[in-house]
Amino acid sequence: MPSKNMLPKGNRRQSVKQEYRAMRTLVQEREAAARAAGEPVEDAVEQFYDTADFIPLHTSPYANVPGLVTSGPNGGKHPQEEATMSKPRYAAPRIPVAEKPEIHAIEDLEPEDGIRSITAPPEAANMRLDAYLAKAIPDISRARVTLLIDNGQVTVNAEPAKGKQKLKGGELIEIEGDPQPEPLRATPEDVPLDIVYEDDDLAVVNKAAGMMVHAGAGDEERNRGTLVNALLFHLGKNLSQVSGDLRPGIVHRLDKQTSGLIVVAKNDSTHRKLSDMFAERRLRKIYLALVHGHIEDDQGTITLPISRDVIRRTRMTTRRMGGRTAVSHYTVLERIDGPFGKFTLVEVRIETGRTHQIRVHMQSLGHPVVGDTLYGAPHKIPAVDKFSDPVELERNFLHAAQLEFLHPRTKQRLELDSDLPPELATTLQQLRGA
Repeated sequence: MPSKNMLPKGNRRQSVKQEYRAMRTLVQEREAAARAAGEPVEDAVEQFYDTADFIPLHTSPYANVPGLVTSGPNGGKHPQEEATMSKPRYAAPRIPVAEKPEIHAIEDLEPEDGIRSITAPPEAANMRLDAYLAKAIPDISRARVTLLIDNGQVTVNAEPAKGKQKLKGGELIEIEGDPQPEPLRATPEDVPLDIVYEDDDLAVVNKAAGMMVHAGAGDEERNRGTLVNALLFHLGKNLSQVSGDLRPGIVHRLDKQTSGLIVVAKNDSTHRKLSDMFAERRLRKIYLALVHGHIEDDQGTITLPISRDVIRRTRMTTRRMGGRTAVSHYTVLERIDGPFGKFTLVEVRIETGRTHQIRVHMQSLGHPVVGDTLYGAPHKIPAVDKFSDPVELERNFLHAAQLEFLHPRTKQRLELDSDLPPELATTLQQLRGA
């Protein structure tokens, strides 16, 4: 950094020795006079001086014109700019951003002859129809709006509507039928059930693959044949209501394509006690799974947290932060090296019951469950020699084989088993080459 006493740039060849000596002599004389008079030396002597005091200064002709001053007399910033040098000389241009208009919710959307009418307000201009309706009727979801439009239940100015069409404001929007979907209800169905244990408090069912446990989103036809519908037919009203009318008796779930043992509560007291047993991990659940490749270790524990995949919402993942705790213990039962490649049959005991837990944990090891195309398994397993027909499994090779717990009321230990269903046993024999 330049010295304070350095001459301004351009004048550094000029000598100031004579002026400097004269100033020093003057200072010394003032100090002596102050001491003689008994006055403080600091009041009589200027503490700071520099060579700029000896150089005649010139004033910029633009010193008082804001915005035109680019330099001071020494080539740096003019003193007028020094006070604001922390601020940018020219502010960045501000690009105005149009504020999104506020869409007010419609509180009293009453039907007239089964049709609800809405006049699009000016604020809806340039908005998509489906986006506007989702905001104007906050009690329904964007997916429900899309379903109404796709079903032809929405018109704009008496013309069939499209979800992506842009509004201009002032259009007459008509909705036929109730925007709110009818609540899902479980209905009794005569669906065969394999009940392996039953008493006055609970039942244990050997669920088949392809059967949903309870109804979900979708039309009525998609929600037929559920385990709950079958339970209502076989057990009547002898089911707990803790989980509501849609899931009577259901304490835990199995994936649609997972077969095996599932426990059902017949009364609310048993339901709550079973739920506590699941939460406190006092109920032992063991699954059989066949995975691709050879798992190196004979046994191990996977503790990777599980959360929903942000891209594919039907999938779960172990690669996101903040997932829910999940613990799976596995033991290798058999390693297969046959005509269709390498596979490992494992026994998996889970401490937690997260969605797709075993499937996600096996995939995280690089060994997806056979038949589980959602997590990377192939649709068909080709033969190594390329001459035999490929093996195709229409479901996941995952089976809830054992269930062990103390009866909530009698405290009797229940140990229940379920054999591999025929389609899994056949696939296993094919892959072994037997």
